[in-house]
Parts: sequence; C-alpha cells; structure tokens
Amino acid sequence: MADLQEFKCPCCGGSIEFNSDTQKMQCPYCDTEFDVDALKGYEDESKIDTPDEMEWETSAGTQWQEGETDGLRVYVCKSCGGEIVGDETLGATSCPYCDNPVVMTGQFSGSLKPDYVIPFKKDKEDAKKAMRQHTKGKRLVPKVFKDENHIDEIKGVYVPFWLFDADADANIRYKATKTHTWSDSNYYYTRTSFFAVHRSGSIGFERVPVDGSTKMADDLMESIEPYDFADAVDFKTAYLSGYLADKYDVDADDSITRANQRIKNSTEQAFAETVEGYSSVIPESSTIKLSSGKAKYALYPVWLLNTNWKGQKYVFAMNGQTGKFVGNLPLDKAAYKKWLFGLTGAISAAVFAISFLLWWLF
Repeated sequence: MADLQEFKCPCCGGSIEFNSDTQKMQCPYCDTEFDVDALKGYEDESKIDTPDEMEWETSAGTQWQEGETDGLRVYVCKSCGGEIVGDETLGATSCPYCDNPVVMTGQFSGSLKPDYVIPFKKDKEDAKKAMRQHTKGKRLVPKVFKDENHIDEIKGVYVPFWLFDADADANIRYKATKTHTWSDSNYYYTRTSFFAVHRSGSIGFERVPVDGSTKMADDLMESIEPYDFADAVDFKTAYLSGYLADKYDVDADDSITRANQRIKNSTEQAFAETVEGYSSVIPESSTIKLSSGKAKYALYPVWLLNTNWKGQKYVFAMNGQTGKFVGNLPLDKAAYKKWLFGLTGAISAAVFAISFLLWWLF
C-alpha cells in the first residue's frame, strides 16, 4: 500500500488540501494557495538537513626568537594554579585571579609568541577611579569594597585572546504573521495572515575575540568588549613591562566552538533585523557555512580586582583600552537591617509628629 503524503503549509504549518475548483493546493487555515510543483519543491528543500559547516585554519601565533624571552619570568599561583608572565623587575605580587601570593618558578619558556598586542591606554589611577565611581553612593555595599588599600591591589593583566576571521554564508527561513484587529457595534475581530520569509546572504567577520584562559569567565570578558583593533601593534616584550600577562591554557583549536557560536549568533541576529513589518517572527531553520576561516593570537589589556567576601569571590574588570568597567556588588545584610531599622524609626516618628499636630489643631 502506498504511503499517504501530507503537505504542510509553509506559512502557518497547517495541513494543505487540493482545491478542485482552482486546481491548486490550498490551506484551509490561512487560505494561502500554492501551485503543486512549487509546493513539492519547497517540501523537498525543507527536508534537506544541511548542517552548519565551520572549518578553521588555526595557525595562530609564531615561535619565539632566540633571546626574546630572556627578561621574562613565570609566576605560578599555588592556590588556583594560574600561570602568569612578568618581567624580571616584578617584585612580590598576588594572583590577579584569586588574590593569593604567587611564586616565581623560573625563566619563561614554551607557548606561542602573540601576533599582536593592544597596549594599555588606561593606567592604574584610571582603574582605581572607576572602582570608586562604581561603589559611590552605594551605602549598603560592604566596606571592604571601598577600602583604599584593597582598591590599590587592582592589577593590569594582558589576557590572551584568539581572534577569528571568517566569511559566513547563511540561509535562514522564518514563519511570520501580521495581525489586524477591528470592531463593530457587536463584535471584536482579529485577522491573522501567515507568511513564509526567506533570507540568504553573506557577512564578513574580522577578529572575533575568544579569550584563551580558563581562569577568565567568557561572559566577563565579553562584557568589557569591544576593543578597537586600530590600536593593535605587532607584539614586543617591552609592552609587558610593569604588567602581568596570562599564559593561555586554551589553544586556538579548543576555542573554535566558542567562536562558531559567537559568529552564528551574530549572523542570525543580523539577518533577523532585516525581517521587519510583521507582528511576530519565529526562526524555522538556519544553515550557516563559514569560509576563509583563520585565527590570530593577541594580548588585550584588562584591569582586574578580586574581592573575597563571606566565601564568595567578586571579580571586577575594566577594559584597559576603553575604560569600560563591569562587576557585581553584594549587599551587606547587617548594614541593610540597620538602614531599614533607621528608616522605619524615621517614618514612625514622622507619623507620630503629624498625628500630634492634627490632634493639637483640632
């Protein structure tokens, strides 16, 4: 027995029937009509499950030349295991990720040499000022976050980033609706029209950043973006003088998944913004293929301050180029209770004073 084939409406998803009067396929739900051949072609195309194709050439970074690392030393945090790089003049310091002391383990070796670096444009005073501004006027923030000695511990760190270039070819389909409402003396009416919307095209991406450190939260690093690559220069060890540099522990190949997701999300968002004039738009299918994919290795400047309070770690970060500052502040519950008690007392006193005044007047 032959299988019964059911056609779905590309607009609303309802089952389509053949109309013998018009000799066309017609949706009884949205009244859209289709030629049989055109509908069959659409069905065949929609059944093709084409996966995203995202291939990369990841020969980022270069080998160090003889003598380039002579003035660099490696420091290891015994608490979190972080490895940071500094010059030989760096004195006693603490880990920028967990604030515990770090120990120098010897001469820097291994890892790839960065292709680029964006030098710090914001100095330590700029970072301290941003931290003070972040806590200004917040009376219920624990005192440790405002302590000048603690704020002075903020550190400038060059964070490793893999920068991905690619061209994205996208083919995306949407289900969209337009709704029109009106009324007469007896009823309210709503008419909903359904549409199948198709978008295809290409977008070029340059230097999509993915941090190469497991010690840096991806959302934290993305929240201080963007960086202006116009300030990037070819890497030289002289730029590390007076600052720390994190050694990458996530290589370019292992960063591809994150890069793919960022490019896919940005592509889908850009295409969705072109679908206008509808009451609702729902993505139905999306296929993205990348070409000319390659990666470079760079160091980006970040000011970091870690604060431990009641067993929780709070990280504050500032873009060392633009000054964009992010970080969450906790609520001191003891201070909140005092503030609430004082506010309640003030309100009670005010109510009593008003009541007494009314009694005295009347």
